[in-house]
Amino acid sequence: MDKGLDLAYFKALLDRRAAELERLLEGAETRSQLVELDQSKVGRISRMDALQQQAMNDAIRSRTKQERVRLQLALKRWHEGEYGWCAQCGEPIAPGRLEFDPAASLCISCASLGESG
Repeated sequence: MDKGLDLAYFKALLDRRAAELERLLEGAETRSQLVELDQSKVGRISRMDALQQQAMNDAIRSRTKQERVRLQLALKRWHEGEYGWCAQCGEPIAPGRLEFDPAASLCISCASLGESG
């Protein structure tokens, strides 16, 4: 399976990124709070700001959870000996692509086809 890919390096990269995402999720959960809807207690502008902050926090949590799933799938491919190979065409994924996005499951050619088609 020698294609010039340092699998241990990419495993460490995946593990590090997974740990970063867990910290982000913990922080997002901590910052998540119910918005006070009683206008007699909180002004309208403050309430609107709180609602906006809550929506942004929810979006961050959602994206972070999606990225966590991508990383879990990449770690699964790593354990199965399939990491670094394109899930669509079976060709090696360029190390530079994996450096940029360690959870990438497609080579650049197949990823480009998916975006245009």
